[in-house]
Amino acid sequence: MDTIAPLHETGARSLARTDLDAVVAIDARLEGRTRRAYFERRLASALRDPSLHLQLAIDDGDGLAGYVLGRVADGDFGREALALRLETIGVRPDAKGRNVGGRLLDALAAKAVKRGIRELRTAARWNDHSMLRWLDEHGFALARNHVVERPIDSSEIDAPVDRPVTLEAGTGPGREIDYGAPEGNDYERLARDTCDVRSMTRADLGDAVRIDRASTGRDREGAIGRKLAEALEESGLRVSLTARLDDVIVGFLMARADLGDFGRTEPAAVLDTIAVDPAYQHRGVGHALLSQLLLNLGALRIDRVETVVAPRDLGLLGFLFDVGFVPSPRLPFVRALG
Repeated sequence: MDTIAPLHETGARSLARTDLDAVVAIDARLEGRTRRAYFERRLASALRDPSLHLQLAIDDGDGLAGYVLGRVADGDFGREALALRLETIGVRPDAKGRNVGGRLLDALAAKAVKRGIRELRTAARWNDHSMLRWLDEHGFALARNHVVERPIDSSEIDAPVDRPVTLEAGTGPGREIDYGAPEGNDYERLARDTCDVRSMTRADLGDAVRIDRASTGRDREGAIGRKLAEALEESGLRVSLTARLDDVIVGFLMARADLGDFGRTEPAAVLDTIAVDPAYQHRGVGHALLSQLLLNLGALRIDRVETVVAPRDLGLLGFLFDVGFVPSPRLPFVRALG
């Protein structure tokens, strides 16, 4: 008769480099395909900058029984409070039914609270009934944010044309910002041709912080600097761009392209941040940045980009809908901590 290997009483521990093969094997059994490159990057990133990651494991007599990967969400789209993003969780099939996932999640939450983090966030498809049930059982609730996405195909983002603007920049609830309003009488050029869009470099950090401060009213140099460092050190993970007009950086965006987080099995990218200098609004800068981003992601064979928008950010939401984003089948969830 088969016996069940007992879970170790020591509970959860930090995931180690030596766990990689076991993590990849468990994930491959669950997903039906290997995502080794994804887990290699996540483990390497956590070892390089542990302050931004929480990666835990639980063992039993047969080895690794389960794992969970979490990442600190620091300043995404102007969010002030730190949150921990639950990226992926996996339990060895023969270890299921012993609350391995629940124990991992509780350990993750406890360690997050010790770091001063008060929210655990994740997302799941509306028809992934087993995951939705699991999230409900473990204290998650539907978040108020909007998740929107856009397919990356052969269609281009045109240069914006004149049309009525409902809300002026900086007005309305939450000081909505106009991220890429119309440039008059420009019907033929593609959006990225309206200004000079380039990959972001370390030398661009000061300008990005300046633009972000002008847009949000806060100094987020640390958060933006960490994302830029990640973009330069993990070129397969992040795509960051700047836009120039009059030989001055007037806008930037930061996105990450990855295969695996939130349980994704298809290539996808996430747009974290986009900002335009208020002095250069109404000149198509936001459209140019998004157009070049889609071109770059298409070259990486990424077929979809998504982002999360706070309910008060009506200006940003309107801009994204204007450039082809639509509501995503993935729903956002949040669990309060502490």
